Amino acid sequence: MSPDGAGPEAVRTHRYRGPVPELPEVETVRRQLEALLPGATVTGARAHPSPKFAEAPRAAGHRIDAVDRRGKYLLLGLTPATGTTAPAGTGAERELVVHLGMTGGLHVDSASSSGTGPPRAADPYERASWDLDDGRRLWFRDVRRFGRIAVVPAGDHRGLPTLHHLGPEPFDPELDAAGFHRALQGSRRRIKTLLLSQRPIAGVGNIYADEALWRAGIHPGARRVGLERAGRLLGHLREVLAESLDHGGTTLRDYRAPDGAPGDNQRRLDCYGRGGRPCHRCGATLAARALDQRTTTWCPRCQRN
Repeated sequence: MSPDGAGPEAVRTHRYRGPVPELPEVETVRRQLEALLPGATVTGARAHPSPKFAEAPRAAGHRIDAVDRRGKYLLLGLTPATGTTAPAGTGAERELVVHLGMTGGLHVDSASSSGTGPPRAADPYERASWDLDDGRRLWFRDVRRFGRIAVVPAGDHRGLPTLHHLGPEPFDPELDAAGFHRALQGSRRRIKTLLLSQRPIAGVGNIYADEALWRAGIHPGARRVGLERAGRLLGHLREVLAESLDHGGTTLRDYRAPDGAPGDNQRRLDCYGRGGRPCHRCGATLAARALDQRTTTWCPRCQRN
């Protein structure tokens, strides 16, 4: 994530072009952490001096009550722990907000590995860590430092503009074709670029935008999408996200769940990253080029503009 809080899609100049964890990957992380963290109290914390990680120690003195997700963000609910003194300015309910960026990952060391026995070898890519009252340790590893950590008043995301302005969750039962269509009609940007903005719908990035547009037969460069096509696209967005979640997300380079396991959905991709190979639907050669500075793959026969 860029220092001003914009989403990782805003990072254009760095040579690294690995995929950013999207909703299925972040939700997989959330589910594993939800089984491990609620009820634990943060007794101490450390952070890399970068402003993107420096707020991590503000979680000390708080109990982790919940592990939630909004789009591609993890939200750990915090309340001041009984018998502890939270750092100045961190009273009342807070949220520990974590964005994994391109290469970030959260890990939980067991009490035995963080307390007794030989010390764990230092990881040069550790950017923040939190000591828990039961002897375990939660820590954040991020090779490229595109991740972001913040501690904010619960629900107050004004300092994180991308999070603050997120569109509805894809599986929100109140999100229907008409509402999705209205959100798309508010912009003349290309449909794929608009999806990546997180404004019409949250949690969709490069991988699942390519996959859903391919399934819906919509060219990623289209600037107008009617009601019928919007409904079809919404349905396919939900399909590709749900299928990836069922398979632990997509691992193409860096993504791992907290237990260290990679996702398996990369074996099921029909479009993303397959430029120059045959379309699984019609056999035509898939095209690939930069579209608004994001590598994009589509079928020139199935997805005519």
